[in-house]
Amino acid sequence: MGEAGGLNPTIRTITFDCTGDPYDLGLFWSELLGLPLDDDDKPGDPEALLRVPSGGPNLLFVRVPEGKTAKNRIHLDLQPHGRTRAAEVARALALGARQIADHTRPDGGGWVILADPEGNEFCVERGELG
Repeated sequence: MGEAGGLNPTIRTITFDCTGDPYDLGLFWSELLGLPLDDDDKPGDPEALLRVPSGGPNLLFVRVPEGKTAKNRIHLDLQPHGRTRAAEVARALALGARQIADHTRPDGGGWVILADPEGNEFCVERGELG
């Protein structure tokens, strides 16, 4: 089993889908965890963010039109360290993940959606190497 840090990815953001106002959901978690919402977040915004000052995973709340059906209501966004997104995706696949969708853009932005062996979805974003 690998050590934390090094070449392993870190959890950068935990994203919550919601059908109501993301600001309201963000306020709940803000109170629960004692973390402030970003200064520019306001009611009615399409998303709200709790930034963790200690460098831990931030919490992002995003409005979506659909309720939960087959898609997770929460998923992890991973940022590779020391390898490209493609290399991180290949490594995850070799470990038993399954690719759901590739939203990589021509400019190198975007993400790839994977599912772990139990079907829990997560995303691999562009890493520091691409």
